[in-house]
Amino acid sequence: MVDFFNNDASSKLAQHALNSFEQVVSQSPGFRQRPGQHAMAECIAQTLAQADLGEGANPNKGIAVVQAGTGVGKSAAYATTAIAMALERQTRVLISTATVALQEQLMTKDLPALALAMADTPFSYALAKGRGRYVCKLKLHRLIGSNGLSDDLFDDDNQAESTGHTDTAERRVRLFEGMAQRLSSQQWDGDRDTLTDAPDMRDWSIIAAERHTCTARHCLHFKDCSYFNARTRLTEANVIVANHDLVLASLGMKTLPDLDNCLVIFDEGHHLPAIALDQFSSSMDLSNLRWLDKLPKAMLEVSNHLQLPVTEDVTSLASQLKSALSQLAQIAMDMVLDQTAGKDGTLRFAKGMLPEHLDDPVNLVEKLSNSLLKALEALGLEVKALAKEDPSQANQCAQQFAKLGIFAPRLSSVQTTAQQLLQHEEQPLAKWLEVETNGPYLTTTAHACPIVPGDLLHYHLWSQVRGAVVTSASLTSCGSFDYFLKEAGLNHKPFVKALEVSSPFNYAEQGTLTVVHTRADPKQVDAYTTEMVDALLADLKQVQKGALVLFTSRAQMRSATDALPHPLRDKVLVQGTQSRMHLLASHTARVEAGEASILFGLQSFGEGLDLPGELCETVFITKLPFSPPSDPVDEARAEWLRSVGRDPFMELVIPATAIKLLQWSGRAIRTETDQAQVICYDKRLTQTNYGRKMLSGLPPYKLVERRLGITN
Repeated sequence: MVDFFNNDASSKLAQHALNSFEQVVSQSPGFRQRPGQHAMAECIAQTLAQADLGEGANPNKGIAVVQAGTGVGKSAAYATTAIAMALERQTRVLISTATVALQEQLMTKDLPALALAMADTPFSYALAKGRGRYVCKLKLHRLIGSNGLSDDLFDDDNQAESTGHTDTAERRVRLFEGMAQRLSSQQWDGDRDTLTDAPDMRDWSIIAAERHTCTARHCLHFKDCSYFNARTRLTEANVIVANHDLVLASLGMKTLPDLDNCLVIFDEGHHLPAIALDQFSSSMDLSNLRWLDKLPKAMLEVSNHLQLPVTEDVTSLASQLKSALSQLAQIAMDMVLDQTAGKDGTLRFAKGMLPEHLDDPVNLVEKLSNSLLKALEALGLEVKALAKEDPSQANQCAQQFAKLGIFAPRLSSVQTTAQQLLQHEEQPLAKWLEVETNGPYLTTTAHACPIVPGDLLHYHLWSQVRGAVVTSASLTSCGSFDYFLKEAGLNHKPFVKALEVSSPFNYAEQGTLTVVHTRADPKQVDAYTTEMVDALLADLKQVQKGALVLFTSRAQMRSATDALPHPLRDKVLVQGTQSRMHLLASHTARVEAGEASILFGLQSFGEGLDLPGELCETVFITKLPFSPPSDPVDEARAEWLRSVGRDPFMELVIPATAIKLLQWSGRAIRTETDQAQVICYDKRLTQTNYGRKMLSGLPPYKLVERRLGITN
């Protein structure tokens, strides 16, 4: 165990932060003393106090991994303690979340309340968003000036819109003129999220601010740029609220505070491994290639306009690359459709090895895209250098740079994906092809993705972070932190302290977990689904107020929906039939009116859904939430583990399912006064060794087993 109080300075710092937390809790209306919350704040104070921030050789680190059960009040525990310590150390706090809902809660509720409670030590806070959430005024004004027909700004690879180009342009001009008017009259700040009616992403994408199209201070609109104004507000804030995607995407870019010189909180930290895999994966579209016709034209136009050199024959390179990608697309499509009998589907390459006949095509794509990308980047650097050397041409340079920049992400994706497809190392990447129907067209894509998130986070994130907290209500699996620590790249680190803080709820008194034993084995999908649906419908007839049914697949949810008798059908709201917001609003209105209301949902309804009291008195779990066996990354990782003599079922599948089950069951009891029950129709939960391991990691509900309608 780490000695957190190894010197007087860290001891005093920790005590200062803890005193601040205790003062806020004791003096603020609405705050209550909770032993678990205090234990969490104490752990955070001690851990962060030992971290050395800023420059220095061999710095000490401190990372607290805290599972805080529902009702602990974790945001108050970490925010009060970390902010007090940051103010004392003259540094800042970066709070990263995984969902918009938690960001909104922090910005509109938690931090304002905390700022009021800490009035003697005032702090400011701001929300960090990706650059793409803000409008680029240069693009907006340019598009209006071209009557919406500026080809280089249109993503006309979208087949659905290509037939109505003129109509689309006229509609967009009206849309963009309205935006420009609201900007100039200061009725809008340029943030997409503050628009009353958010535009379609296909419209927004062509006016969104992007790193690749931005010359920053050399742009005519720099001083009134929505994105850079927001960046300025961030630099003035003591507390910054961001999200995991943005933090990982911004590594090394100076968009957010330096991670080695601030205190970092990862709330909803159980999402970090999956987000890391997504951030460091790559894919390339092999079907929509018309952008490669535009790229050399744009480069030559910029070159001629600004009298700058182009280092390669980009017309030939782009033509050759388009041809190479087209050939690769045909080979890939034939391979996938041959395996799927002509249907949409995926083809994963075993052991991360490309078939021999793909080596030359992918090598050619990588070589050509790399040469073209270098030429594009070189011209872009020349444009930025000219803007710096000759301010009178800065505005022209900004417009020409934007012309080039729209091609950089696509070209970079092609080069990176081809490069990753060609990698052959001891720990393979997941590599696969995918064919998907898009209207009358087939879209073919190639993908590559690392398979071990812990390695990525260890190398890219934790190598920079000095003092951090990772917290969530679901970090343990089967009662242990081992799985999460390994997935997050934090296992076997002497500076990591893991703490489980139990919920203040009395689960044995407030809730019941009923395990229903079906005659059919859950692995017998058709027979099990039929029997489960019959039992579920019988139980749904007993629902008097709010209930939530969680399904493991759309097919399973469809079977239950189709089987609903007429009286029940009027009580059920099904995910996907309307927006999540409207679905929950309808559910709430029904329950508040004294009616029964039942939500049917999938994975996304099993986490983050807060339905306290009568809104959810029963959670029905139709089957243990094992991940679909067809996910290419999971398949590749399992294959690799088996090849080195390890058991992917026990090492990955069981722990991941246990965490999901903890999240799903957590929808039942949300406050200290709730009375609720969880009903699971999967007998494996009590009849198998792995099921009993999962059960040991759940809250201590009163356990009931039911067989064929008989309660034991």
